Amino acid sequence: MPARFRLTEGGRIDRSKPISFTFNGKVYQGFEGDTLASALLANGVHLVGRSFKYHRPRGIMSAGAEEANALIQVGEGARTDPNLRATQIELVDGLKASSQNCWPSVEFDVSIVNNLASRLIPSGFYYKTFMWPASLWMTYEKIIRNAAGLGKAPEGPDPDKYDKTFAHCDVLVTGAGPTGLAAALSAGRSGARVILSEQDATLGGSLLSEPDQQIDGQPALEWVAAARAELEGLDNVRILTRTQTYGYFDHNFIGLMENLTDHLKDKPANLPRHRLWKLRAKQVVIATGAIERPLVFSDNDRPGIMLASACRTYVNRYGVKPGSKAVVFTNNDGAYAAALDMHKAGIHIAAVVDLRAYAEGPLTEKARDAGLRILDGHAITATAGDKRVKAVQVTRLSDDGESAKAVGEHIECDLVAVSGGWNPTVHLHSQSRGKILFDEAHACFVPGDSAQASSTAGACNGSFGLGACLSEGYDAGLAAAKAAGIKSRKKGSAPQAEDRDFLPARWLWLVPGDKPLGHGGKHFVDVQNDVTAADLHLALREGYRSIEHVKRYTTTGMGTDQGKTSNVNAIAIVSQYFGCPIPDVGVTTFRPPYTPVTFGVFAGRDTGDLLDPARKTPMHALHEQAGAAFEDVGQWKRPWYFPHEGEDMHAAVNREVRACRDSLGVMDASTLGKIDIQGKDAAEFLNRVYTNAWLKLKVGSCRYGLMLGENGMVMDDGVTSRLGENHFLMTTTSGNAAPVLAHLEEYLQTEWPELEVYLTSVTEQFATVSIAGPNARKLLAELTDDIDLSADAFPFMTWRNGTVAGIPARVFRISFTGDLSYEINVPASYGAALWQAVMTTGEKYAITPYGTEAMHVLRAEKGFIIVGQDTDGSVTPIDLGMDWIVSKTKDFVGRRSLYRSDMDKPDRKQLVGLLTDSPDTVLPEGAQLVEKIESGPTMAMVGHVTSSYHSPNCERSIAMALIKGGRARMGQKLYSPQADGKVITCSVSDVVFYDKEGERTRG
Repeated sequence: MPARFRLTEGGRIDRSKPISFTFNGKVYQGFEGDTLASALLANGVHLVGRSFKYHRPRGIMSAGAEEANALIQVGEGARTDPNLRATQIELVDGLKASSQNCWPSVEFDVSIVNNLASRLIPSGFYYKTFMWPASLWMTYEKIIRNAAGLGKAPEGPDPDKYDKTFAHCDVLVTGAGPTGLAAALSAGRSGARVILSEQDATLGGSLLSEPDQQIDGQPALEWVAAARAELEGLDNVRILTRTQTYGYFDHNFIGLMENLTDHLKDKPANLPRHRLWKLRAKQVVIATGAIERPLVFSDNDRPGIMLASACRTYVNRYGVKPGSKAVVFTNNDGAYAAALDMHKAGIHIAAVVDLRAYAEGPLTEKARDAGLRILDGHAITATAGDKRVKAVQVTRLSDDGESAKAVGEHIECDLVAVSGGWNPTVHLHSQSRGKILFDEAHACFVPGDSAQASSTAGACNGSFGLGACLSEGYDAGLAAAKAAGIKSRKKGSAPQAEDRDFLPARWLWLVPGDKPLGHGGKHFVDVQNDVTAADLHLALREGYRSIEHVKRYTTTGMGTDQGKTSNVNAIAIVSQYFGCPIPDVGVTTFRPPYTPVTFGVFAGRDTGDLLDPARKTPMHALHEQAGAAFEDVGQWKRPWYFPHEGEDMHAAVNREVRACRDSLGVMDASTLGKIDIQGKDAAEFLNRVYTNAWLKLKVGSCRYGLMLGENGMVMDDGVTSRLGENHFLMTTTSGNAAPVLAHLEEYLQTEWPELEVYLTSVTEQFATVSIAGPNARKLLAELTDDIDLSADAFPFMTWRNGTVAGIPARVFRISFTGDLSYEINVPASYGAALWQAVMTTGEKYAITPYGTEAMHVLRAEKGFIIVGQDTDGSVTPIDLGMDWIVSKTKDFVGRRSLYRSDMDKPDRKQLVGLLTDSPDTVLPEGAQLVEKIESGPTMAMVGHVTSSYHSPNCERSIAMALIKGGRARMGQKLYSPQADGKVITCSVSDVVFYDKEGERTRG
């Protein structure tokens, strides 16, 4: 059955293709070419949601991306999306949509009580209300969290796919209205590589709603069709529809989101839902048009109060009557086009209420000729209606526009079409750091000087006549192609059309009501966030002066529409309050995205198992066969521990730790970062990035190094070996290999480009087997016959080349366990073979594979640090008690920061050991430490536990901690309150718990 507000003819919908959809559980019908908004209006549905704070009834107010009211939840289950604009949702068969921010229903929302109590919750009330008493904060937090947000996030994983792509072009034209089409034609004809992006499903922009326009002597839409056909015939032009240019970043880097399947009922399995375009353009032409500005008057938020241009769009593009009896409220000539089109479509125009003292202009005269009733010098001072506007009160204004003269006339209506002028869509220009200027004549902000290789044209440049838009667009396309280095190979001329502006106009930013501001009706400035003119005045009375501060205090312009219809009105009201020019108030900052972008498109294919690569060592399969439990270290899958049957983690780790101390343990250390460093300045480079000296390190020797950031804080540590005069191999922590390489490359490329040094990541080129324990030398001796393993020939912190188990190997005598240890490096393809050989030969020594947990216990027994666990980005070598590794005679990265006076304060957190009073009690890692237990909830924290384990070799628990002035507290008692109310008592100790002299390492 046809919808009762659908016109029998006209529009760009396909009436031969009906579509069924569901809204709030009820089935409706629309047609192909509809949006959800147009289909709802066609079915007489005006109430679509509730406002954010007051939960007032809200309806559709626009027809595009500027929609602030009609935010809709679409889909169900894992395929649900909140906060989609009904005006941009293409109708598809079977679509399921619902209102949001209402309970139990949009028709009856219990939170409407907020509106009744609105005087108690003005802007900024939460800044004051939820500060006292502090004891109620947990209750406040629950209330705030429940009230925050509009729609509901999907509960399950997103089943759709998303893609990313990169592209380059000579000229990007964003916006395919008349201006953008003219620019694309001229640039494309010049031979430039052009990308034309358009957020709509079809090209034409405003022309889709203005069927009577003529271009080059033909109907405008015929010109659009011819322009598209020509562009599609050029192999140097690409057209992207349903593609939003959401961000303009540095160096002409542009972000676009292309919608590929949301408009399809049956979504092809091979297509992603959305595609992210990362585009680099030599030149950009911004042709994004303009957005009509609403008027601020009493109770201007009721369903049925819409922008005049939106009414015109629904009539002309979608064949829909947005109402039966309309009042047009305007301050300019342009709104009369909407009045005439609605009149022609059979909508009764009860009156055109014009703020201008005398309504004049070309369209105004046409309206008079058509017999429309015009009330000039009048204003709407009140509206009536609950879930839809039912009537307005129209009153003559005083000469200065500050007050209404008389009681006024009551006019019944179900539609109010408002127009307060037009705002150029300067968002992308602003994002590119271009300047913004104020156009006094049109009372709007327009683009100023560009900061990047871009230009603006047409309505977004403050040129509102069709002829000017076409001319500017054509010239901008030619200029962009030329600036991109293209020599024109084909010439043409700019399309011609009538040039009609919306002036003259009267700028009355705050229309007086029948009661003083703040009493009775509300003058809404930002309808999405329920910000009224009274709220703005309140912020100004409370001392806010910067428009950015006013914005944040009142939340004006902070919703999903980013103030597209509210910001200029808010700025003007502030300027009026202070009695200063609008430019003196300034503008708020426009930030990307222009409209909301799905998170999925940023993730792309990098989700689930693809979110982060799972890196496995060459021995991974052998560890699986041995029953290893794994943990993620960075991207690596590392054996955590190797449980025997019946063992829990604690028992397995104790066994592994004892084996390393008593006989022989073996660990897969392949994950350690490895960076090959070569070049004649390699030694000098290391001397600058490490805190200790490296110039005199001998070939065949190894040295432990500590690396700092520019702030003097520990960034990484590791052992670096000198393989040749100009050749080094650096090792890093497993999870820090990539950041360290990036850090080194940055210094080589930006700070020391004169150094001849070459860095290559070789982490995955080598497999590393580490053997540790008293029998390590014996085992290795059975596997090699060309390496002298005697203590004199192969001392600690050296390396040797040779063969191990018949495999070419580089063997390092270094230790992270504090025992006699060797790390055997072989090509990755031999890793599994080496592991098997070591395990087989080591059986006589009861060889025991150990994982990362046992390694942590072993290193903690010796007081060795793990960067990122015992450091947190605020720790210096001095804090760690490692000033011995900091050179006093050379410069290095971070040295200047390290020697600031604050870095040597005695109350800085320092790394120390902890011994619990009860040897069997293991402190939780991260546990807070205090000097004394207080009865209240707040205690002064002096530090926290960084590492904590049970040590089978020490036969007790051991821990490391960062404690204020820790080294001066040796033997002092500290306390660790636990969440269950228990308190653990411990004593500060030396950080080395086992083999303090280091005899086992050098054995």
